[in-house]
Amino acid sequence: MSSSAGPLKESQRLGWIDAARGLAILGIFMVNVPAFNAPYFLYGGAEQIWPSSVSHTVQAIIDIFFQASFYTLFSFMFGFGLQMMKARLDEKAIPYRPVIFRRLIVLIGFGLIHAFLIWHGDILLSYGVLGMVLFAFFHVKARTMVIWGLSMLMFLVIPLTLSLYAVRDYLGNNVNYQAIESAKDNYGNGGIVDIWQQNWMDWSYSNSPANIPFLALSLIPMFLFGMAICKKRWLHEPADHLQSIKITWAFSGVVFLLFKAGPYLVGNPEWMQLLQDNIGGSASAVFYVLSITLLFRTKTGERIVHPLTWVGRMSLSNYIFQSLVSFILFYSVGFGLYGHVPPLGSFLLVVGVFVLQVVASRAWLKKYRYGPLEWLWRSLTYGKKQPLKRKQTVAS
Repeated sequence: MSSSAGPLKESQRLGWIDAARGLAILGIFMVNVPAFNAPYFLYGGAEQIWPSSVSHTVQAIIDIFFQASFYTLFSFMFGFGLQMMKARLDEKAIPYRPVIFRRLIVLIGFGLIHAFLIWHGDILLSYGVLGMVLFAFFHVKARTMVIWGLSMLMFLVIPLTLSLYAVRDYLGNNVNYQAIESAKDNYGNGGIVDIWQQNWMDWSYSNSPANIPFLALSLIPMFLFGMAICKKRWLHEPADHLQSIKITWAFSGVVFLLFKAGPYLVGNPEWMQLLQDNIGGSASAVFYVLSITLLFRTKTGERIVHPLTWVGRMSLSNYIFQSLVSFILFYSVGFGLYGHVPPLGSFLLVVGVFVLQVVASRAWLKKYRYGPLEWLWRSLTYGKKQPLKRKQTVAS
């Protein structure tokens, strides 16, 4: 989600940052649709329900290249955006604390609506609440941010991975059949109140007190890495930091493949899941954003990834739109496809909807400065109606 302090002219925008947000929206949708479509992502049993080799291959591809890679990328860009917003407010001698505080409060409001009325897998509420922690870091050095981020990632991952390895023979087959049947009944056959009740149950399960430390220690480090990169201005002036970018890109790529794909070489054991998601997922997020940045340095690369910029500039609106589409497609109050779309169908659905979002975002941005929810977010943050319509049409 974009977090700038004021409107940017077209020539001032850093296209690779918008494209990275757009890529994050695609990746999040790729993971969210299977979880929106059926209860197995949350409660287990997906491999038994979708037993074909095609389904298992699609699930493995999503697990390696998408799962835990794009909410972390979104988190990275969120931290980057907040640090950029703070810098712009400082330039204008505007106190940043009340403005950013209001911005996070509004985000929490969006998250509450999204989480409980649309989908339990919301990330906005978590971003708004955990984003408050960042007030303690805005003035520290980039190096210190990185050290804190790495320390948080390792704090639970290493001891818990060792603990899981010690009991590895007792792991697996954790399928909650009762919860699966409840979700099928409420989402697939229930009325709107039943859907909201199931949303609450699923959200409570996902956000139980035992899971909060894992959530915080996966999101906050990525916020800090994004803030550090913003402070170092790597993405503002990539030509001036090209060597550092390439070294970090290569290193993060190796860690990404080692921890995300590596477990599949040894049967993808459950005890390695924390390493796969927290270490591999975080590395893949850094790898993806730096890959986009490097691609923008070539004409062919820029041409390929430029369409992502339109989606990225409307990332909040597009994120909520994806949930609304999924709500209508899968739940009983809409088309009632819950539990009936296999992994390959989900994959193709994501590609189709995302292509439509690219086209729609480009058309919208020709007439308007911001996406509709971005405009509302900005207006509520500043307590003043912001200009939405462009004075004249500009080519994107």
